[in-house]
Amino acid sequence: MEWLVSPARMAGAASLLAGYAALCAGVAWQVRGRRRQEAAEAHMGGQGPGVLVAYASQTGQAQAVARATAQMLGQAGFQVLLQPVEHITAALLQSSPRSVWVLSTTGEGDAPDHALSFMQQVLPHSCALQRHSMQVLALGDREYAQFCSFGQQVHDWLQTQGANGPLTCVDNMHPATLQAWQGQMEQQLQQWAAAAGVDAMAPQGDWLLPTPRQRMRLQRRQLLNPGSSAGGLYVLDWVAEQGALPDWEAGDLVSLAVPADPERPRDYSIASTPADGCLQLLVRESLRVDGSPGLASGWLCTGMAEGDVLEMAVRAHPGFRLESNAERPLILIGNGSGLAGLRAHIKARVQRGLYAQWLVYGERSPRHDAICGEELQAWLEQGKLERLDLAWSREVPQRRYVQDVLLQQAEPLRDWVARGAAIYVCGSMQGMGQGVHQALEQVLGADALQDLQRSGRYRRDVY
Repeated sequence: MEWLVSPARMAGAASLLAGYAALCAGVAWQVRGRRRQEAAEAHMGGQGPGVLVAYASQTGQAQAVARATAQMLGQAGFQVLLQPVEHITAALLQSSPRSVWVLSTTGEGDAPDHALSFMQQVLPHSCALQRHSMQVLALGDREYAQFCSFGQQVHDWLQTQGANGPLTCVDNMHPATLQAWQGQMEQQLQQWAAAAGVDAMAPQGDWLLPTPRQRMRLQRRQLLNPGSSAGGLYVLDWVAEQGALPDWEAGDLVSLAVPADPERPRDYSIASTPADGCLQLLVRESLRVDGSPGLASGWLCTGMAEGDVLEMAVRAHPGFRLESNAERPLILIGNGSGLAGLRAHIKARVQRGLYAQWLVYGERSPRHDAICGEELQAWLEQGKLERLDLAWSREVPQRRYVQDVLLQQAEPLRDWVARGAAIYVCGSMQGMGQGVHQALEQVLGADALQDLQRSGRYRRDVY
């Protein structure tokens, strides 16, 4: 078993206890502020017909599209209620004559994490929706077998309950498909207005605007795992070609498309904060079945040269930001390139003087895959990490994965959660993401884990 406790832990215990009351007060203030903002944003528009706009979003894309759609409908004169799907009930649906759904599918056909209660409490039951008009926009990726399956599931359920309306599936935010749906929505709002006997203002311009892109220059690229049996894992430092860096928060993503595949942008977790002076990515070079490198990772890791320029867009990732967890203790769990998002959170908190964080990180070999090892060890020794557990699956007497660490350290895990800790998981869905979820259920209980998820204290960025 390899677990380490910082020398500063005992010295900092008193200050942690003294600061806990202030932490709770600060968190409560942040939660109240966020709820006021969400309530103000949920209701928008004029005195025209009512429209419910619902979204399920894992990385923020569906939420952004839903918000843009709600703003367009509000400006056209509709009364709009914008809600995440976990706030949708049968009673709310039955009181809403029309609805727009923007639904992401994540992993191998899964619903986004926050949609769990909707899946359990609404979809299994009947709901009379005769004469209900709907539009469903499903976001997905055709590289997965279950393409847009959550959006299709919700559309099928709505139709079974008597609702009427089309389903549009979008592959990887394809611009032409989104543009066609934008035109479809503009026609729909005119039909809704005419059926209600009112006039609707026509939308002005392209209301479904893409995220602005910025030209970024590759300043430095370094291989972090020479000799590893896994694919090469590189850190890439980017600076703005002109002007200032884009703004982002820890937990956010960057979207980019490489010259070899310009129609398929990829999302990567940002591994740094703006205070670092560069935008850092951790990218694993993936290999196809025939041994050739993946188009995007191959170009980023070995194809382009330092000094080359690439357009990219920073995307807010509300589901993985700190938000109301900014001052809570954090349990950070991940593997491989998933260290990127966790590292950004550690950096952001260290810059604010917050050190109550426990990192559980897994990789293959301690000899070749000690990713950012010196940095992590320095944080531990300086007391900026309260605890660090490393799990190795190769070249060790006994293989361990991060989910094994959680089971072995069940008592400290329960103690941290009792202290108010939030849990953030970043890395691969297959194996790690599923195994961690099962281990957390076993240690904390399924109901308690669902409660953490609903309250925003259990967040995942798994892929």
